[in-house]
Amino acid sequence: MKKVKLTLITALVSAASVFTPAQADEQQVDVLLIGGGIMSATLGTYLQELEPSWSMTMVERLDGVAQESSNGWNNAGTGHSALMELNYTPEMPDGSINVEKAVKVNEAFQISRQFWSYQVNNNVMHDPESFIRTVNHMSFVWGDKNVNFLRKRYAELQKNTLFQSMDYSEDPKQIAEWAPLLMDGRDPKQLVAATHSVIGTDVNYGEITRQLVASLKTKANFDLQLQTEVRELHQNADKSWTITVADLANDEEEHTINAKFVFIGAGGASLPLLQASGIPEGEAYGGFPVGGQFLITENPEVVKQHVNKAYGQAEVGAPPMSVPHLDARRIDGKEVLLFGPFATFSTKFLKNGSMWDLLGSTTTDNIIPMMNVGLDNFNLVQYLIQQVMLDDDDRFAELQKYYPNAKKEDWKLWTAGQRVQIIKNDPEKGGRLQFGTEVVSSKDASLAALLGASPGASTAAPIMLNVMEKVFADKVAGEWNAKLKQIIPSYGTKLNGNVEATERELTYTSETLHLHPPQAPKTAAPAGDEAVTMPKKEDVANIEL
Repeated sequence: MKKVKLTLITALVSAASVFTPAQADEQQVDVLLIGGGIMSATLGTYLQELEPSWSMTMVERLDGVAQESSNGWNNAGTGHSALMELNYTPEMPDGSINVEKAVKVNEAFQISRQFWSYQVNNNVMHDPESFIRTVNHMSFVWGDKNVNFLRKRYAELQKNTLFQSMDYSEDPKQIAEWAPLLMDGRDPKQLVAATHSVIGTDVNYGEITRQLVASLKTKANFDLQLQTEVRELHQNADKSWTITVADLANDEEEHTINAKFVFIGAGGASLPLLQASGIPEGEAYGGFPVGGQFLITENPEVVKQHVNKAYGQAEVGAPPMSVPHLDARRIDGKEVLLFGPFATFSTKFLKNGSMWDLLGSTTTDNIIPMMNVGLDNFNLVQYLIQQVMLDDDDRFAELQKYYPNAKKEDWKLWTAGQRVQIIKNDPEKGGRLQFGTEVVSSKDASLAALLGASPGASTAAPIMLNVMEKVFADKVAGEWNAKLKQIIPSYGTKLNGNVEATERELTYTSETLHLHPPQAPKTAAPAGDEAVTMPKKEDVANIEL
């Protein structure tokens, strides 16, 4: 009997000697950030400020941060504030214009401006001109129907404080002063209209990401692991997570990370990773990948003539991210013009992804919603087929609708990033294609994932606030609240409808980020066949939203 006991003890000691090193090698962190884009960088920056003692690890599959959707060449670089994006102001069946989303998007972008301003003032970020600059935002349309729509849209937006920087014109000469490339060579008989705002922005989200991560890397409790791919996620009994990752630069050698909280901000890869986590909240989600291509010119004689982002009307059936626009861009110090996007289709969820991504994300839980979405969105399917079949002449013809005197030899085709639109289960339709972004979190608040696309990076700061409000609700309402109001002065309040607060925040962020200062509210009516009465400043302040 003693021999048996001794043998058992020996075996247990031996087993302990085998397992102890592996347990000791397991990395223990408070927060694991999956994905090296602007979302993870923004959340990490918030948490480092709010809880400087917390340990954080960021894992990224590629060999650098900001190389997928956050990369300047893979997105439109627009500071989405609804000053020009017509898809944010749909025309309703009764002919009215719904500006609710436009106001919401603009409010969100103001939070991003405040977040970046705080980082600049606290030496987390530097040289604002390297990541943001003033570029006028324009909406430009032609034809009776579209002009009538733009006129009504402008009138409705003028009832809202956040859009007082906007001017409207149907005068070809005025529009030519704003954007000569749009008007030179155009049929003088064509009915045109445009809105113009001098407080629009062009943003390099890749540079923002790099600066935020560079600051995080100066902290002793932050660890960046590049060329590191997540292979498995497993939740432990104590609600923490054990994540198995592979070192792609070292024969895919695997190691594990134990994290109290996990954020999945991996762009198109977020959906498969959310599914791999096994949380029930992610079961019914599916994804629909859409890519984009742009025509690009670097000809300085052309580039210097267009200092705007000019957005038009989307084709019937086109997803919101496919609104045509002729954009002045500065990407990594280079001045260029982009026109597009032209939609592409691939089964990849990332530009550097796998052709098996779409199939791999299809499950018994989401296949019915995905099929129903395909049946209910025939216009989208038809649009994508038409886009995929475009040749160089077709794309150039689209460019000439916005830039009539364009020369084909000045332009080249560039393939931008992949986006994955959300497909959700719908009790009535069975499935619904949802544009925009959505935060999905576990019931125990130990894991959160960000799904979706535009306005995306523009609203990273408010989206990450939303993440924290979901998973750290008590801290946000309590000990973090005062600090959050230092980072975001307008946190917890609405700017729209409050003239004084709007002017104060726009002035603060404009000065810090070296942007065009805000304009005083106008009282003049716009040009056009139907005069629009402009609200007085004191009336705007009392608008109920």
